Amino acid sequence: DKMVIVVEHDLAVLDFLADSIHLIYGKKGVYGIVTQPKSVRHGINLYLSGYLKEENVRFGEEIKFEVHPPREKRELNALLKFNKLKKEYDNFTLETEEGEIHEGEVIGVVGPNAIGKTTFVKMLAGVIEPTEGEVDAEVRVSYKPQYVKPVAGTVREIFRSSKSLNPFYEKEVVKPLGIHDMYDKNLKELSGGELQTVAIALCLSREADIYLIDEPSAYLDSSQRMSVAKVISRVMEKEGVAALVVDHDVYFIDMVSQSIMVFTGKPGVRGKGMGPFDLRTGMNIFLKELGVTFRRDEESNRPRVNKPGSRLDREQKVAGEYYYEAA
Repeated sequence: DKMVIVVEHDLAVLDFLADSIHLIYGKKGVYGIVTQPKSVRHGINLYLSGYLKEENVRFGEEIKFEVHPPREKRELNALLKFNKLKKEYDNFTLETEEGEIHEGEVIGVVGPNAIGKTTFVKMLAGVIEPTEGEVDAEVRVSYKPQYVKPVAGTVREIFRSSKSLNPFYEKEVVKPLGIHDMYDKNLKELSGGELQTVAIALCLSREADIYLIDEPSAYLDSSQRMSVAKVISRVMEKEGVAALVVDHDVYFIDMVSQSIMVFTGKPGVRGKGMGPFDLRTGMNIFLKELGVTFRRDEESNRPRVNKPGSRLDREQKVAGEYYYEAA
């Protein structure tokens, strides 16, 4: 038998793959401490708690998951309405249903690769024009693309024209994301995670009604992903604006979103965008397509992948509850 060691920042994937896990904590660039092996469930819950009871060590803030009830959209003001959209390329066609984005709302966008998620976001951002349908051109949009390219200059220089001096922005975005620590660094010398964090902060620094954020968790470790999720949620809620977030990390989507858009179809050939739905309905549609079920961990309330063919997996599929068991 052979042992496989996996380093993974997506906790849902780690939960599914691993038989046991080690936690590593410490100070970036200075030291790291590796714990004794722990069971997967216990180890991930310890990580989310930010506290190692056996060692009496506090290494981070507690990360909490909540079950989002369906929101009454009629009580929320619509910031953006879009009718049915269609985009045709030589070998790919995307169609989306009409929908609305409401103030204070974060809409997660889920679906397989090459299914049209980024194409949809680019149409809303005005980067590309739909073949059919229209998007409200009066709405102010701030867009973080999927792929971030560094430009010349330091981090401090690109934030000079932003609202980084705004006390709210300093408290809710700059400080939690550690932007001050990177101010004097050249953008072209940043790591992938640092560049991603700067791009997210810069996107949120712009005055806008809708923030379109494509794959914000890329290159970020687990802790950074949770911090970004909290930052996005707080900014949308407190500023009364909205965000559309495309990502593949189920934990991240679960933490940041109140609503879900689901993209299905045949990758690279055709895609269909549906929703927004409430989180539970949308994830049920998405996971049914994949044939994967999740349950809620009783201790941390985080989503956990059921082992394929397990009792819970079979029972939830029969009940049509792919995301978590009915209350």
